[in-house]
Amino acid sequence: QVQIVESGGGLVQPGGSLRLSCAASGFTFSSYVMSWYRQAPGKERELVAEITTTGGGTNFVDSVKGRFTISRDNARNTVYLQMNSLKPEDTAVYYCNARRSVWPQMYSYWGQGTQVTVSS
Repeated sequence: QVQIVESGGGLVQPGGSLRLSCAASGFTFSSYVMSWYRQAPGKERELVAEITTTGGGTNFVDSVKGRFTISRDNARNTVYLQMNSLKPEDTAVYYCNARRSVWPQMYSYWGQGTQVTVSS
């Protein structure tokens, strides 16, 4: 049974930091590209950051470059999102996604999300 569980969200002041964790089970974690998405109220879900299967490659949306980092521990089946210099516009529900393409199949799994609120 596939499980993806995010944790680490909460309320933080502008300029603060949070570290999100995503623990996965039920699939071969090391074979999946892992991503963090977020969705703010009234907005579409957007890709925030992603990391390749080995962790050797990462990609970020422009608005978080230089502030967020993504990492993974394949031994622990966990991916992390370190968020620094947080801004009110980072407020959203953050979702973890696992995806793998084995042509012609696409496998994609989502967690339930964790709320991040940046406010003074």
